[in-house]
Amino acid sequence: MGKYDVKITRDIKVVMRDGVKLSADLYQPNTEEKVPAIIVRTPYLKGTAKILETANYFAENGYGVMYMDVRGRGDSEGEFDPYFNEADDGYDSIEWLASQQWCSGDVGTMGGSYLARIQWLTALKKPPHLKAMIATVTPSDPFVEWPTGIPTPQHLCWLYMTSGKVMQDVDLLDWESIYKYLPLEEMDVNVGKVMDRWREEFQHPYLDDWWKRMCYQDKFEQIDLPVLHISGWYDDEQIGTPLNFYGMTTSAASEKARKSQKMIMGPWPHQINKSTTLGELDFGPDSLIDLNSKMLRWFDHWLKGKNDGMLDEPAIDMFVMGDNKWRQEKEWPLARTKWTKYFLHSKGNANSRFGDGWLSTDQPNESETSTDGYTYDPENPVPFITEPTSAQIGGPDNYSAVERRDDVLVYSTDTLAEDVEVTGPIKMELYATTDAVDTDFTVKLIDVWPNGFAQRLTDGIVRARFRNGMETPELIEPNKVYKYEIDCWNTSQVFKKGHKIRVEISSSAFPKYDRNPNTGEPLGKSTNLKAAEQTIYHNKEFPSAIVLPIIPSS
Repeated sequence: MGKYDVKITRDIKVVMRDGVKLSADLYQPNTEEKVPAIIVRTPYLKGTAKILETANYFAENGYGVMYMDVRGRGDSEGEFDPYFNEADDGYDSIEWLASQQWCSGDVGTMGGSYLARIQWLTALKKPPHLKAMIATVTPSDPFVEWPTGIPTPQHLCWLYMTSGKVMQDVDLLDWESIYKYLPLEEMDVNVGKVMDRWREEFQHPYLDDWWKRMCYQDKFEQIDLPVLHISGWYDDEQIGTPLNFYGMTTSAASEKARKSQKMIMGPWPHQINKSTTLGELDFGPDSLIDLNSKMLRWFDHWLKGKNDGMLDEPAIDMFVMGDNKWRQEKEWPLARTKWTKYFLHSKGNANSRFGDGWLSTDQPNESETSTDGYTYDPENPVPFITEPTSAQIGGPDNYSAVERRDDVLVYSTDTLAEDVEVTGPIKMELYATTDAVDTDFTVKLIDVWPNGFAQRLTDGIVRARFRNGMETPELIEPNKVYKYEIDCWNTSQVFKKGHKIRVEISSSAFPKYDRNPNTGEPLGKSTNLKAAEQTIYHNKEFPSAIVLPIIPSS
């Protein structure tokens, strides 16, 4: 219980610059003193039990807290056009809040996922009274999380959920069947309503000016704010948080801002800090923390001027999985990282976990001439283990059954004689050919337990036509060797003694990513599917390898 009683005023109409009225609930501490303000703008409706709990917590501790339905959602006027009105609306809302008689003029923002990205878009507008942010499970710029040129199938689930003034019940639909529909741009017919935004996104199958309105990660030098970045290793939008922390610590508008960044990474999914368990794993009682108190301390420092030595502490609190312990670090990636290539090897039959693929730090020698091949058939894609809705895409799932497939190449180290810590960004350097003019290659990093449990840690994909970037699609020449660099996001995992490090290579991860039809036709518009013959190279000339950030034992 905090210091103050709380009074609540509901459905306040805040007028935007174009006259549209947005609805907000205001939680205020019962005091005559001027207090700082916190604003949270949400498309997920402001009147939930969780919001009541969170808002009361900060109001009891001396903040005016405003939760607002974004334009077109809940009790707010206007049309909901995801992201495109949020920067100006955020600016206007912050400045309205700062002008209230009870407010000290210092305003902070917080929120997760959609609520986090719109904080960044608002920050680029430089509202004068915005003094600090807490950005949780933040989405990246377009095509960073799904570098396929078009929306992922499960994005339709999110668009449907937010397609009216109130939340739509996604559990009423058979999403597994819907995701298989072709052409992709018309997949919305199977949800029973035409989704204009879904179809509009398919008119922009690469990073053009339409998408760039949502970009912020190329503009950190314009932002002069302290930010607390929070995510989990199994957040399905995890990549954004380390990128943003690194971007702000290296490129923010001032030295003060660059030194005023903090990051918390837990063993959590998109719904952070809710349970010690995820899938079949239990990360232990220490995996949950008092996150509210950390956020309160952040705002107390920046909005109330409490100098408690917070900035003298290491910038990162991170949970190291495997060891299942929290650790503090100073920078990202860690300065002591030993970037280590683990090369693919085989005698030509790395297909499935029963094949002859192996992984080692030894570079292929001149005598190694074998390649590995498989058929990628989009009619029978490799499954990505996940629940069908967009609430959480994947976790520390067991891929041992999937690894029985011949269209999954498997490369494993010998059984580890000692613990090996991998903490940081993961990248795959893959040399491959295909007989198609466009195709995909996928990578997974796996921790293989002594009992055979194949724990997915992280993964990535490249679409061949985007091998040179999302702004410059270009089909490939069949049967020509190309080098593909595949971003596999980040992790912090101690591979324990007795375990193995494993890499899976394939060409699909459905429904996390759409199936590449291999035809080279315009993305999302075709019903044609064609099998492709894929060849992976791992010889002295073309040494395919995964680059792991190894942290030496202290």
